[in-house]
Amino acid sequence: MKYKDYYQTLGVNRDAKLEEIKRAYRKLARRFHPDVSTEPDAEARFKEIGEAYEVLKDKKKRTAYDNLGMNWRAGEEFTPPPGWEPGPGFGAGFSTAGFDFSDFFEELFGGGRGQRRRGFEGFDPFSGHRHARTRAGRRGRDENVRVSISLNDAYQGTERSLEIEQSGGRRRKLKVKIPAGVTSGQRIRLSGQGGQGMNGGHAGDMYLEVSLQPHPVYRVDGRDIHMDLPITPWEAALGATVKVPTVGGKLDLKIPPGSQSGRKMRLRSKGLGQKEKGDLYVHLQIVTPKADTAAAKSLYEKMAKELAFNPRSRLEP
Repeated sequence: MKYKDYYQTLGVNRDAKLEEIKRAYRKLARRFHPDVSTEPDAEARFKEIGEAYEVLKDKKKRTAYDNLGMNWRAGEEFTPPPGWEPGPGFGAGFSTAGFDFSDFFEELFGGGRGQRRRGFEGFDPFSGHRHARTRAGRRGRDENVRVSISLNDAYQGTERSLEIEQSGGRRRKLKVKIPAGVTSGQRIRLSGQGGQGMNGGHAGDMYLEVSLQPHPVYRVDGRDIHMDLPITPWEAALGATVKVPTVGGKLDLKIPPGSQSGRKMRLRSKGLGQKEKGDLYVHLQIVTPKADTAAAKSLYEKMAKELAFNPRSRLEP
């Protein structure tokens, strides 16, 4: 069993006052709350933060935890000392219903000694209210499912019918809505669609992890989309307004005179995203016509004489 440094988890000193612990918890809980966070490990971090706060906010639990000593480091193998007893008023009487605490927590403060379990106060970092939780049963496991969608579906939003094999071997069919603007790697939470609870406990949640299929025209980088736009030499030299086929439909793009291959132009808010959209970056690529007719060859020869253009002049010593 690994030792957990609850002070390190909340980012506070071991002599931190209760108000400082509360502030640290609220800040971290808002950041990693699974309903709003885009962090890849948000769910695990949110549980670690809640567990640390559950111990450090309670004077008796914190004292018992501190009595283990300060010489342990997070991640080290740990075994409670012989005769370990966290103290009266909690321990077997503490309920972990509705929250998956670690083996470390269960070993120090969990039940199993036959006493009647009671509820505990939880704190909702969004509403700011406390609420009692009761030992109704054990919450079901959260489950993760990957879903692959096209860039167009990610941009516009879509519905998918999924057949999912869950824990216990049972198969379920779900119809899920994927909102417009989702990005690759984003997780969508389906509340109560995870593993079944035990002894009347709530079902876990299901998380859909979105991946985007490759596209022949567009390249996706987070919320931004990139594409190469072929243009003619005269459009580059003289300037022009051309149609650009974006994911959301065609748009006019004004190419400045004297543009070169590789020039990057931005179309704001034409990328992916929900609250804040990314951009579409257009990379200009000059395409030269072939001199495959006598007229085309004559035109190129005339350009060579009249323009007197040497693109390698800067390379000469």
